[in-house]
Amino acid sequence: MMNRHTTRRIAAAAATLAVATVGGLATTAMAAEGDDTGVGLSVTIEDNTPGALSMSVAPNDGVVLAEEGSDAEARQFVGSLPTVTVADTRDAEDVPEGSYWAVVGQASEFTAEGREPIGPEYLGWAPRLLTPSPSGDVAAGEPVSSVLPDGSGGAAVGLEGQELLLSTWAAGSEAGPWDVTADLTLRTPADVPHGEYSSVLTLSLFEG
Repeated sequence: MMNRHTTRRIAAAAATLAVATVGGLATTAMAAEGDDTGVGLSVTIEDNTPGALSMSVAPNDGVVLAEEGSDAEARQFVGSLPTVTVADTRDAEDVPEGSYWAVVGQASEFTAEGREPIGPEYLGWAPRLLTPSPSGDVAAGEPVSSVLPDGSGGAAVGLEGQELLLSTWAAGSEAGPWDVTADLTLRTPADVPHGEYSSVLTLSLFEG
């Protein structure tokens, strides 16, 4: 049977053990919190998107043709096509030998409410390459005149059919990109009815 002194010694030892245990836990928690270390990570992911041939048109609100150069024979209205860009990001070795590409344009009728439409054959253009072609393999198309000759010397057929804006017969020979525009000329009969006419000039990129 334990006497009073033995009981006191056991109680004192238990209290000391409890204090030591609590103290140990506190010391461990403080050490873990104080030793936190962050390691910055970074990685460079290279673009592996396959190259492509593409066309884009500079942002615009449409082209408003303004009267300029009218005479007794015809009413004439002029403007400029927004810059058209063709880019070829393919590696030269990925372009099949003998490949070519071309950008063509074709206009719809000019229509106005209550008026007879003005056919696209009355709209002509004179393409201009804005980006030099060191090899000369990339070139702007020839001028196309309205069916009412506008003095450009171009074929008087208008943009009723698909007409050439820009092309190359040696795709892959230059890196590009290439910028092109065109001076637009609408030349109509002198007695054309007045009104607000609108048309759409559709540009298409073909590759072969």
